[in-house]
Amino acid sequence: MFKRKWAFEDPKSVAVMTMDKIMKRESPVLYVTHDEEDGMWQFLDGDDVIQEEARLISLKQMVDIDPGLIKLANLPFGWVAWRESKDSEWIREQR
Repeated sequence: MFKRKWAFEDPKSVAVMTMDKIMKRESPVLYVTHDEEDGMWQFLDGDDVIQEEARLISLKQMVDIDPGLIKLANLPFGWVAWRESKDSEWIREQR
């Protein structure tokens, strides 16, 4: 069986921030940040983040929830990406 190479420079186990409703697949990932200060990934739905809804999970778990996030593996530090819907193309911009 062919194994696909891990696309991200970060290890699969690195902690990323997301939201409870994304983990439960109630909302799609529509907004992603790759923070310049600490390299932290944030996978959000574009709505305001309520602290009580924030969750830390592994990058691999996040990609398992939305395999399309692989397209952002090369998003540089300090950049954001967003899309209109789960099926839309990603738009990237330096912050």
